[in-house]
Amino acid sequence: MATEIVMPRQGQSVEACTIVRWLKQPGDAVTAGELLCEIETDKAAFEVESTAAGTVLAHFAGEGEEVPVLTPIAAVGDPGEEPPVPGGTAAGGSAPAPAAKANEPQSGATGSGELPAAAGAESAAHVHPVPAAGVPAVAAAAPARAPGRGPAASPRARRRAAELGVDYSGLAGSGPSGRIIERDVVAAAQARPALTAAARAAAVEGAPVPVAGTGIGGRVTLADLASAAAPGAGEPAAAGDGAEPVDVVPISGVRKLISERMQQSLSDTAQLTMHAAADAEALLAYRARLKASPEHLGLAGVTINDLVLYAVARTLPQFPELNAAVAGDRIERHRAVHLAFAVDTERGLVVPVITGADRLSIAGLAARAHELAAATQAGSISPDLLHGGTFTVTNLGALGVESFTPILNLPQVAILGVGALALKPVLADPAAPGAPDPAQVGWRRHLGLSLTIDHRVVDGAPAARFLQALGAAIADIDLLAAL
Repeated sequence: MATEIVMPRQGQSVEACTIVRWLKQPGDAVTAGELLCEIETDKAAFEVESTAAGTVLAHFAGEGEEVPVLTPIAAVGDPGEEPPVPGGTAAGGSAPAPAAKANEPQSGATGSGELPAAAGAESAAHVHPVPAAGVPAVAAAAPARAPGRGPAASPRARRRAAELGVDYSGLAGSGPSGRIIERDVVAAAQARPALTAAARAAAVEGAPVPVAGTGIGGRVTLADLASAAAPGAGEPAAAGDGAEPVDVVPISGVRKLISERMQQSLSDTAQLTMHAAADAEALLAYRARLKASPEHLGLAGVTINDLVLYAVARTLPQFPELNAAVAGDRIERHRAVHLAFAVDTERGLVVPVITGADRLSIAGLAARAHELAAATQAGSISPDLLHGGTFTVTNLGALGVESFTPILNLPQVAILGVGALALKPVLADPAAPGAPDPAQVGWRRHLGLSLTIDHRVVDGAPAARFLQALGAAIADIDLLAAL
């Protein structure tokens, strides 16, 4: 009997996940524990393992589709077995159908060789049934035609063809005596790219469907249908016409989410960025002492970024205006510092949160930051650890950027950008023992700091005072560590 593979729950705060890539296609053999697909939550990627061994019978969702947790996404069973209805019985089974009025089609009924109707045409378009042994291959989808004409087709197949914009006249039926059944129509629809709602309606009216679309996720749009119907459509570009190949990368998954959030952040807030520089000589000297410390102390792995995070966590409680978030028509100022920090991954920027960072020692904060960063880069971090931050730090100093404009991580009201070390001229301190001529200029290494605030709720003065205090904390990091 076929086994349903469900979308796993990734943390208590996640209600749905997006399928990024199927690693096993219908017809592929799979073993229990073997990777089946890759999924993403709002900012983290995961891999889903098969919970059964056998043959992948069907996908119940396509790449790029968001699926609620604990919802069936695939079926695994014996070769040639009918895929089950998601959450129900096998397509060829004899489960009783719900009662219906006379002369009305039963959208959930099952029949011999029929695939029951899904909740909607878009969902059905992502089902990938595996044909039984000896069944002829399904022809590619073509424009829809009026039901009731052409080869023999079941009523359910004709209804589904109208929904999906499939011309079943060119299909090879897999039902009794070559009859076209619903799974033939669904497989034909799957052989072409997904259509937008408007394009699907036009396809039902007979518009030709191109083999690729230009919409989001490769979906076919009305403009694509019009181009396909135009004279000469589909012909290769003539040599020397100026055309050149391009790589098309769909905006999807984490990149799509980042795009939406950055746009929302800029449109919903009044962002102001101010820049400063902190004397980093003491910071670098302290880091060198930690690096050379005995191994049993566990301090050799502390980085410059860890020390900056520590300075931020200890400075923020003095400035509650910045350790805050906007919640509707009110501002929530947090007493504890839940410090978020940006991690660069192959899938995009991910921001894990160090809970209670203001209560951690340098060693404890560094260990927690390294643990979260490793899990983030491996794609195994729990989504619950990506929420609840009260302030964010993002560091581009390792890439040589001295200052930049970080964008607010909503609903937070402030974010700190850390830049590269740079030499800056300073006047000699006449009060220092053995100081040279006060007019003499020396050079000291400074760390770039860029603070962006939501100017709707944070004024420039407290933001500037925070930068000043943070600069002093970094300049005297050894004293701060002793408190």
